[in-house]
Amino acid sequence: MITNLFIILFIVGSLIISLILLNDRKYVSSRSVSSAYDSWTNDRLLENLWGEHIHLGYYPNYSKKVDFRQAKIDFVHQLINWSGLDKLPRGSRVIDVGCGIGGSSRILAKDYGFDVLGITISSKQVERAKQLTSKELTCDFQVMDAIDLKFKNGSFDGVWSVEAGPHILHKQLYADEMLRILRPGGVLAVADWNKKGDDKKTNFIEKIVMKQLLNQWSHPEFSTIESFRANLLNSSFSSSKVYTEDWTDFTIDSWHDSIYEGMRRPDVMFKLGPQSFIKGLREIPTILLMRWAFGSGLMQFGVFKTRG
Repeated sequence: MITNLFIILFIVGSLIISLILLNDRKYVSSRSVSSAYDSWTNDRLLENLWGEHIHLGYYPNYSKKVDFRQAKIDFVHQLINWSGLDKLPRGSRVIDVGCGIGGSSRILAKDYGFDVLGITISSKQVERAKQLTSKELTCDFQVMDAIDLKFKNGSFDGVWSVEAGPHILHKQLYADEMLRILRPGGVLAVADWNKKGDDKKTNFIEKIVMKQLLNQWSHPEFSTIESFRANLLNSSFSSSKVYTEDWTDFTIDSWHDSIYEGMRRPDVMFKLGPQSFIKGLREIPTILLMRWAFGSGLMQFGVFKTRG
Protein backbone atom coordinates (compact mmCIF):
# COMPACT_ATOMS: atom_id res chain seq x y z
CA MET A 1 0.00 0.00 0.00
CA ILE A 2 2.84 2.39 0.91
CA THR A 3 4.64 1.51 -2.33
CA ASN A 4 1.52 2.25 -4.37
CA LEU A 5 1.04 5.59 -2.60
CA PHE A 6 4.70 6.44 -3.30
CA ILE A 7 4.18 5.67 -6.99
CA ILE A 8 1.00 7.73 -7.19
CA LEU A 9 2.73 10.73 -5.60
CA PHE A 10 5.48 10.64 -8.19
CA ILE A 11 2.97 10.20 -11.00
CA VAL A 12 1.13 13.29 -9.79
CA GLY A 13 4.43 15.14 -9.37
CA SER A 14 5.48 14.25 -12.88
CA LEU A 15 2.18 15.41 -14.32
CA ILE A 16 2.29 18.71 -12.40
CA ILE A 17 5.86 19.44 -13.49
CA SER A 18 4.96 18.65 -17.10
CA LEU A 19 1.95 20.98 -16.99
CA ILE A 20 3.83 23.82 -15.30
CA LEU A 21 6.99 23.69 -17.39
CA LEU A 22 6.18 22.23 -20.79
CA ASN A 23 3.83 19.79 -22.43
CA ASP A 24 4.95 16.19 -22.27
CA ARG A 25 7.18 14.85 -25.02
CA LYS A 26 4.70 12.34 -26.35
CA TYR A 27 5.77 10.49 -29.47
CA VAL A 28 4.13 11.89 -32.58
CA SER A 29 6.58 10.90 -35.28
CA SER A 30 10.31 10.53 -35.80
CA ARG A 31 10.42 14.33 -35.84
CA SER A 32 9.26 14.49 -32.23
CA VAL A 33 12.12 12.16 -31.26
CA SER A 34 14.58 14.29 -33.21
CA SER A 35 13.29 17.46 -31.58
CA ALA A 36 13.58 15.99 -28.07
CA TYR A 37 17.17 14.90 -28.61
CA ASP A 38 18.11 18.16 -30.29
CA SER A 39 16.90 19.95 -27.15
CA TRP A 40 18.69 17.58 -24.72
CA THR A 41 21.90 17.95 -26.72
CA ASN A 42 21.75 21.73 -27.02
CA ASP A 43 21.35 22.40 -23.29
CA ARG A 44 24.31 20.07 -22.51
CA LEU A 45 22.71 19.06 -19.21
CA LEU A 46 22.92 15.30 -19.75
CA GLU A 47 26.42 15.51 -21.16
CA ASN A 48 27.70 17.59 -18.25
CA LEU A 49 26.06 15.39 -15.63
CA TRP A 50 26.45 11.93 -17.16
CA GLY A 51 29.38 12.29 -19.55
CA GLU A 52 29.41 11.23 -23.18
CA HIS A 53 27.33 8.08 -22.58
CA ILE A 54 23.58 8.61 -22.20
CA HIS A 55 22.80 4.89 -21.78
CA LEU A 56 22.70 2.91 -18.52
CA GLY A 57 25.78 1.57 -16.76
CA TYR A 58 26.85 -1.97 -15.90
CA TYR A 59 27.40 -2.89 -12.23
CA PRO A 60 28.91 -6.41 -12.07
CA ASN A 61 28.41 -6.66 -8.32
CA TYR A 62 25.40 -4.55 -7.53
CA SER A 63 26.12 -4.61 -3.78
CA LYS A 64 29.32 -2.63 -4.48
CA LYS A 65 29.23 0.93 -5.76
CA VAL A 66 30.88 1.71 -9.07
CA ASP A 67 31.52 5.18 -10.46
CA PHE A 68 28.53 6.05 -12.65
CA ARG A 69 30.53 7.22 -15.65
CA GLN A 70 32.85 4.24 -15.42
CA ALA A 71 29.83 1.92 -15.22
CA LYS A 72 28.64 3.29 -18.56
CA ILE A 73 32.01 2.54 -20.15
CA ASP A 74 31.99 -0.91 -18.56
CA PHE A 75 28.57 -1.54 -20.07
CA VAL A 76 29.90 -0.98 -23.58
CA HIS A 77 32.74 -3.46 -23.07
CA GLN A 78 30.42 -6.03 -21.45
CA LEU A 79 28.00 -5.93 -24.38
CA ILE A 80 30.85 -6.10 -26.90
CA ASN A 81 32.29 -9.16 -25.17
CA TRP A 82 28.94 -10.87 -24.60
CA SER A 83 27.79 -10.37 -28.19
CA GLY A 84 31.04 -11.51 -29.78
CA LEU A 85 31.78 -8.20 -31.46
CA ASP A 86 35.25 -8.37 -29.91
CA LYS A 87 35.99 -11.39 -32.12
CA LEU A 88 35.75 -9.27 -35.27
CA PRO A 89 39.15 -8.27 -36.70
CA ARG A 90 40.45 -4.73 -36.45
CA GLY A 91 39.29 -2.66 -39.40
CA SER A 92 35.86 -4.29 -39.43
CA ARG A 93 33.07 -1.95 -40.46
CA VAL A 94 30.55 -1.37 -37.64
CA ILE A 95 27.44 0.80 -37.49
CA ASP A 96 26.13 2.30 -34.24
CA VAL A 97 22.36 2.71 -34.71
CA GLY A 98 21.11 5.46 -32.42
CA CYS A 99 24.60 6.66 -31.53
CA GLY A 100 23.73 9.65 -29.34
CA ILE A 101 26.76 11.92 -29.03
CA GLY A 102 29.05 9.08 -30.00
CA GLY A 103 30.29 7.60 -26.71
CA SER A 104 29.96 3.96 -27.74
CA SER A 105 31.15 4.67 -31.28
CA ARG A 106 34.39 6.12 -29.97
CA ILE A 107 35.04 3.06 -27.78
CA LEU A 108 34.35 0.73 -30.70
CA ALA A 109 36.83 2.68 -32.82
CA LYS A 110 39.53 3.40 -30.24
CA ASP A 111 39.64 0.17 -28.21
CA TYR A 112 38.72 -2.37 -30.89
CA GLY A 113 40.06 -0.73 -34.02
CA PHE A 114 36.76 -0.78 -35.88
CA ASP A 115 35.78 1.55 -38.72
CA VAL A 116 32.64 2.99 -37.12
CA LEU A 117 29.71 4.95 -38.48
CA GLY A 118 27.29 6.34 -35.91
CA ILE A 119 23.80 7.29 -37.04
CA THR A 120 21.11 9.21 -35.18
CA ILE A 121 17.94 11.03 -36.08
CA SER A 122 19.16 14.16 -34.26
CA SER A 123 21.25 16.62 -36.26
CA LYS A 124 22.43 18.25 -33.02
CA GLN A 125 23.72 14.91 -31.75
CA VAL A 126 25.68 14.42 -34.97
CA GLU A 127 27.14 17.90 -34.66
CA ARG A 128 28.18 17.32 -31.04
CA ALA A 129 29.49 13.80 -31.70
CA LYS A 130 31.80 15.17 -34.39
CA GLN A 131 33.05 17.87 -32.03
CA LEU A 132 33.90 15.27 -29.37
CA THR A 133 35.62 12.81 -31.72
CA SER A 134 39.34 12.95 -32.41
CA LYS A 135 40.31 13.05 -36.08
CA GLU A 136 42.68 10.14 -35.41
CA LEU A 137 39.72 7.81 -34.82
CA THR A 138 38.13 5.90 -37.71
CA CYS A 139 34.74 7.14 -36.62
CA ASP A 140 32.15 9.28 -38.41
CA PHE A 141 28.54 10.32 -37.83
CA GLN A 142 25.49 10.93 -40.01
CA VAL A 143 21.85 11.92 -39.59
CA MET A 144 19.76 8.92 -40.59
CA ASP A 145 16.53 7.16 -39.61
CA ALA A 146 17.05 3.66 -38.18
CA ILE A 147 14.15 2.28 -40.23
CA ASP A 148 15.50 3.72 -43.49
CA LEU A 149 19.21 2.91 -43.55
CA LYS A 150 20.86 4.17 -46.73
CA PHE A 151 23.16 1.20 -47.29
CA LYS A 152 23.27 -1.88 -49.46
CA ASN A 153 22.54 -5.31 -48.06
CA GLY A 154 25.46 -6.75 -46.10
CA SER A 155 27.36 -3.47 -45.84
CA PHE A 156 28.55 -3.93 -42.23
CA ASP A 157 30.50 -6.56 -40.28
CA GLY A 158 28.85 -5.48 -37.05
CA VAL A 159 25.65 -3.71 -36.03
CA TRP A 160 25.38 -2.09 -32.58
CA SER A 161 22.30 -0.45 -31.09
CA VAL A 162 21.75 0.56 -27.46
CA GLU A 163 18.49 1.94 -26.06
CA ALA A 164 17.23 3.12 -29.45
CA GLY A 165 14.33 0.70 -29.94
CA PRO A 166 11.83 2.38 -27.56
CA HIS A 167 11.89 5.48 -29.80
CA ILE A 168 10.97 3.48 -32.90
CA LEU A 169 7.33 2.72 -33.74
CA HIS A 170 7.91 -0.02 -36.31
CA LYS A 171 9.88 -2.64 -34.37
CA GLN A 172 9.87 -5.22 -37.17
CA LEU A 173 11.24 -2.73 -39.66
CA TYR A 174 13.90 -1.72 -37.12
CA ALA A 175 14.97 -5.38 -36.83
CA ASP A 176 14.74 -5.91 -40.60
CA GLU A 177 16.94 -2.92 -41.43
CA MET A 178 19.68 -3.86 -38.97
CA LEU A 179 19.78 -7.45 -40.22
CA ARG A 180 19.59 -6.37 -43.85
CA ILE A 181 22.78 -4.34 -43.68
CA LEU A 182 24.63 -7.02 -41.67
CA ARG A 183 26.90 -9.23 -43.77
CA PRO A 184 26.61 -13.02 -43.56
CA GLY A 185 28.50 -14.10 -40.47
CA GLY A 186 28.53 -10.58 -39.04
CA VAL A 187 27.56 -9.76 -35.44
CA LEU A 188 24.51 -7.88 -34.20
CA ALA A 189 24.40 -6.54 -30.61
CA VAL A 190 21.32 -4.78 -29.24
CA ALA A 191 20.37 -3.60 -25.75
CA ASP A 192 17.01 -2.07 -24.89
CA TRP A 193 14.43 -1.16 -22.29
CA ASN A 194 11.64 -3.73 -22.52
CA LYS A 195 8.24 -4.00 -20.91
CA LYS A 196 7.19 -7.17 -19.09
CA GLY A 197 5.83 -9.97 -21.20
CA ASP A 198 2.16 -10.20 -20.29
CA ASP A 199 0.08 -7.02 -20.77
CA LYS A 200 -2.97 -8.74 -19.32
CA LYS A 201 -1.30 -8.77 -15.89
CA THR A 202 -0.70 -5.01 -15.92
CA ASN A 203 -2.80 -3.38 -13.20
CA PHE A 204 -4.30 0.11 -13.20
CA ILE A 205 -1.35 1.83 -11.52
CA GLU A 206 1.15 0.07 -13.77
CA LYS A 207 -0.76 1.24 -16.84
CA ILE A 208 -0.55 4.85 -15.64
CA VAL A 209 3.17 4.45 -14.94
CA MET A 210 3.75 2.95 -18.37
CA LYS A 211 1.91 5.83 -20.02
CA GLN A 212 4.21 8.29 -18.25
CA LEU A 213 7.33 6.36 -19.26
CA LEU A 214 6.20 6.46 -22.87
CA ASN A 215 5.02 10.05 -23.03
CA GLN A 216 7.74 11.81 -21.09
CA TRP A 217 10.64 10.58 -23.22
CA SER A 218 9.04 10.33 -26.67
CA HIS A 219 8.57 6.56 -26.78
CA PRO A 220 5.81 5.17 -29.02
CA GLU A 221 5.98 1.71 -27.44
CA PHE A 222 8.26 -0.73 -25.64
CA SER A 223 8.87 -4.22 -26.95
CA THR A 224 9.00 -7.21 -24.67
CA ILE A 225 12.20 -9.24 -24.75
CA GLU A 226 10.22 -12.06 -26.35
CA SER A 227 8.56 -9.87 -28.99
CA PHE A 228 11.79 -8.25 -30.16
CA ARG A 229 13.48 -11.64 -30.26
CA ALA A 230 10.59 -12.72 -32.49
CA ASN A 231 11.13 -9.62 -34.68
CA LEU A 232 14.75 -10.69 -35.23
CA LEU A 233 13.84 -14.33 -35.85
CA ASN A 234 10.94 -13.52 -38.18
CA SER A 235 12.92 -11.13 -40.35
CA SER A 236 13.43 -12.25 -43.93
CA PHE A 237 17.11 -11.34 -43.39
CA SER A 238 17.53 -13.59 -40.34
CA SER A 239 19.84 -16.56 -40.80
CA SER A 240 20.86 -17.53 -37.28
CA LYS A 241 19.71 -18.17 -33.72
CA VAL A 242 18.92 -15.18 -31.50
CA TYR A 243 20.22 -15.15 -27.95
CA THR A 244 18.82 -12.95 -25.18
CA GLU A 245 19.51 -12.18 -21.54
CA ASP A 246 17.92 -9.96 -18.92
CA TRP A 247 20.51 -7.53 -17.52
CA THR A 248 18.14 -5.65 -15.22
CA ASP A 249 20.09 -6.56 -12.08
CA PHE A 250 23.34 -5.34 -13.63
CA THR A 251 21.97 -1.98 -14.80
CA ILE A 252 19.28 -0.94 -12.31
CA ASP A 253 21.62 1.10 -10.10
CA SER A 254 21.98 3.52 -13.01
CA TRP A 255 18.60 5.12 -12.30
CA HIS A 256 19.42 6.36 -8.80
CA ASP A 257 22.97 7.21 -9.86
CA SER A 258 21.65 9.40 -12.67
CA ILE A 259 19.96 11.54 -10.00
CA TYR A 260 22.87 11.40 -7.54
CA GLU A 261 25.17 12.83 -10.21
CA GLY A 262 23.35 16.14 -9.81
CA MET A 263 24.31 16.13 -6.12
CA ARG A 264 27.88 15.03 -6.85
CA ARG A 265 28.34 17.74 -9.49
CA PRO A 266 26.52 20.84 -8.20
CA ASP A 267 28.99 22.96 -10.19
CA VAL A 268 27.24 21.76 -13.37
CA MET A 269 23.98 23.36 -12.29
CA PHE A 270 25.70 26.63 -11.43
CA LYS A 271 27.55 26.63 -14.74
CA LEU A 272 24.51 25.87 -16.88
CA GLY A 273 22.17 28.20 -15.02
CA PRO A 274 18.68 28.07 -13.46
CA GLN A 275 16.88 26.94 -16.62
CA SER A 276 18.96 23.76 -16.80
CA PHE A 277 18.37 23.18 -13.09
CA ILE A 278 14.61 23.32 -13.69
CA LYS A 279 14.95 20.96 -16.67
CA GLY A 280 16.90 18.56 -14.50
CA LEU A 281 14.21 18.62 -11.82
CA ARG A 282 11.64 17.83 -14.48
CA GLU A 283 13.36 14.51 -15.26
CA ILE A 284 13.52 13.24 -11.68
CA PRO A 285 9.94 11.89 -11.40
CA THR A 286 10.31 9.92 -14.64
CA ILE A 287 13.70 8.55 -13.57
CA LEU A 288 12.23 7.42 -10.26
CA LEU A 289 9.30 5.81 -12.05
CA MET A 290 11.80 4.02 -14.31
CA ARG A 291 13.67 2.77 -11.24
CA TRP A 292 10.47 1.46 -9.73
CA ALA A 293 9.35 -0.12 -13.01
CA PHE A 294 12.63 -2.01 -13.45
CA GLY A 295 12.72 -2.98 -9.78
CA SER A 296 9.15 -4.30 -9.77
CA GLY A 297 9.43 -6.28 -13.01
CA LEU A 298 7.19 -3.98 -15.02
CA MET A 299 10.26 -3.25 -17.17
CA GLN A 300 13.31 -5.36 -18.06
CA PHE A 301 16.67 -4.56 -19.60
CA GLY A 302 17.07 -6.96 -22.50
CA VAL A 303 20.21 -7.70 -24.51
CA PHE A 304 20.14 -9.49 -27.87
CA LYS A 305 22.77 -11.03 -30.11
CA THR A 306 22.73 -12.89 -33.40
CA ARG A 307 24.78 -13.53 -36.51
CA GLY A 308 24.06 -12.44 -40.04
